[in-house]
Order: sequence, then structure tokens, then C-alpha cells
Amino acid sequence: MATYCVRRYLNLLKGRASLGWQKRKFADSARSDEASDPTAVVTDLCRGRHFITGEQVEKDSLLAGWHGYGPLGMTLRRNLAEQWWRSMTMSRGQVFGLSTLHQAGTGGRKALKLVDGEALAAILKEKGQSVEQLTAEVERLLRASATLRTELLQGALEQYAHSLSLVNRKLPFGLAEMGVCYQPAAPDSEGTARTGEAMLASLVWFSSPRTAGQWLDFWVRHRLQWWRKFATGPSDFTSSDFQDECGTRGTRLYYSFPWGREPIETLQSLGDRELLEAHQGNGAKLECQDGRKTVIPHVLSLSGNMDRGVLAYLYDSLQQLKKVDSKQRLHLRKVLKLHPSLAPVKVALDMGRGPTLELRQVCEGLLQELLEEDIAVWPGYLETMQTSLEQLHSKYDEMGVLFTILLNDSTMENGLIQLRNRDTAIKEVMHISHVKSFLIKYILAAENV
Repeated sequence: MATYCVRRYLNLLKGRASLGWQKRKFADSARSDEASDPTAVVTDLCRGRHFITGEQVEKDSLLAGWHGYGPLGMTLRRNLAEQWWRSMTMSRGQVFGLSTLHQAGTGGRKALKLVDGEALAAILKEKGQSVEQLTAEVERLLRASATLRTELLQGALEQYAHSLSLVNRKLPFGLAEMGVCYQPAAPDSEGTARTGEAMLASLVWFSSPRTAGQWLDFWVRHRLQWWRKFATGPSDFTSSDFQDECGTRGTRLYYSFPWGREPIETLQSLGDRELLEAHQGNGAKLECQDGRKTVIPHVLSLSGNMDRGVLAYLYDSLQQLKKVDSKQRLHLRKVLKLHPSLAPVKVALDMGRGPTLELRQVCEGLLQELLEEDIAVWPGYLETMQTSLEQLHSKYDEMGVLFTILLNDSTMENGLIQLRNRDTAIKEVMHISHVKSFLIKYILAAENV
């Protein structure tokens, strides 16, 4: 009896020592994870999962627009742009879309020139020129060169007069546009000035002078609510009023990145000055009806950076969840919990054990059914390299895939599939005939929230 008690006591001490060692191990791992740079985690994930491409994928290059997009990143930006366009043009009857040239007529308030490098080099290499002659030749080349747009405002102002017939010269109304603009040159890590690109989304809103302030307040609330709609952390999207050196009043919307706040959208109340300048002061053709009064409208400019928006949602959606495996080792499960409306891939189709040829044919049929409903599908069943289910789930979580559908021998016997939810990691069994309707209802419900 005494021997039994002593043995039990010693085992208890060993258990406590082992537990203490495990706690220290987990704590050390947790401290190491917390010390990791979130920016490095996001950029590595974006490169590895084909969201962002480029020679330099880092904070400064992403903010300056020196990067491109892989398949998932391109789809994410397209989904974000489609949501923006829908919120602006399809929810309001008095907003009309337009498209203007990348080569601006006047360049607006800023100007970037597209210069022929060989022609410039020829001018600089020509011998025997005085400084005045050289300056005159360069200026002539610049005048002949195309002016690239840095914003979308100017195009809408120029189209204003042609759009009046659409609204019978009644206020308010807006002109929406989306397209690539060119960022002023900024030095890269080697000190070389580089011009960046950005996909901008613009709404230019024309209203009567007496209601311009109310409309600014309305659109600030609308835009902030829209950005927060797709976020897992809505409070990271904030607003701040400003007034520039010319006295222009406005509001900037920001996202709080790990290194600080960065602007993602700017709203400005411009009065009528910009509109008059765009039409050489010809106020008569700009006049509209505000009730019984004839007025020249005031302009409200809304300009959102879709590339900054993509970057913001990548940071917002990334979650690193701690997981202990069967050997008591601590791992981090990286999940991109992108909003269902933004997620580039909604469903991943994969196969487990079973007759390979027959399962692949079933996968092909289900793939076509989902594609017909505009549900983006990742055909994982085409992969030839064998990987474990845990590795597959990790891959799809990092891609932001909403659901993983696994077909196996049970599917061939009774039509049952396994459906895994990205956000909860819960696996449930469902009949294959119910999958399509379930996914349609889920995605529609998420869009209507």
C-alpha cells in the first residue's frame, strides 16, 4: 500500500513537471509568434498564394503602386471594385457611369508626362547647344508628349455639360468612373524615382450650393459604413476632417495598418471653382435647376484607392490561430477571413479515398453546376501531388477559400460529401444535391448584411 502511494506521488510530480515544461514551451512559442512582423507575414503569404507580384513586395512598394497582382489578387481587387460600383451606381438612380482616356487633356490639378526616352536622349546628346536652346527643345518635347491622368476628377468635370440632358438639368446627380491613374514619382530603396499606378474609383457629385454641406456629411457616413461592411475589424476604418492650404474642406477615410494610418479614400467639397475652370468660366452652359432657382452646382469629389483597399482587407482579414497537434506541438493556423463577397475563391473541390476516375467525373459535374451560378471554384481535385488533408486545409485557409468540399467513396455509395467551413473549421456531412442551393443562400445572405 505504501509503495503504491509513493509511486502515485512520484507520477504526480512527473506530471506537474511535464505540464510546466509544456507551458513554458507554449509560452516561448507564443512570445515568438507575437514578436513576428505582421507585415512580413502578409507579404510572404501574398507572394506564396499569388495575391501580389513584383520584384519588391514590401510596405513602401505596395503603398506606392509598384506591384502587380497574381490570379487571386486580381480577383480580389475585381470583387472589391464590383462592390464599389454596385454601391454607387445601382443603388441610386441619379448616378451615371462614364469612361475617359488615360491620357488627360489638361492633366487636371497635377500632371505627369509620358516622354519618348529616345527623343529626349537625342536632344541631350546634340552638341553645340546653348542652355537656352536645350531648354527650348526639352520644353517642345514636353508639350508634344502625352499627359497622363493622376486623378479621375477632371474627366467628370469635362463631361458635366454633356450629361445635363440625362437629368433634365435638375440637381443633384453624380458621375462615377473607375480606372488606372498614375502616381507622382517617388524614390525606391535605391533612390531611383519611380512612377506608380493605382486603380481609383471616383464619384463626382453635383448639388446645389445650399445643400453641399449636407451632401458631404451624407457621403462621409455612406463611405465609412461601406468600408466597414466588409471588415472583420470595422473600428480600424476611421475618418478625419481636413482643410488644405487653398481652404478646401473635406474628409479622409483611413485604415489602421500595423505601422500607422494610411488614407484609402478622400472626399472634398470643391465649390464651383473647379467646374468653372474646366469650362473656361462659361457659367451659362453650366446652370441647373434647384427648385425654381437657377444655379451653378457645387462639386463634391469622392476618390477611393482600390489598391489600398485590397491591402487593407488583406491585413484586416488575416488571423493567426494557435493550434496544438497530436504531439503537443504549437502551430499557427493562418487564415484569410475575407468577406464572402470579396473572397476570390468561394469553394475548393477535392477528393479523398475512393475510385479516382469516377470521383473526378463527379467533381467535374459539380464544378460546372457551381460555375453556372457564378460561384468561383478552385479545382483542387486536379492536383497530382498527394498531400494530407491538414495541408490542404492550411493552403485553402491562406487563400481565403470559404468552403472546402471533399468527395470520397461515401459519395459514390450514398451521395454524401464533407463540407468544411473556413471560419469555424467545422466539417459537416451533406448530400451532394443540396450543396449548390446551400452555397447560393450563404453568399446571398452575406451580401445582404
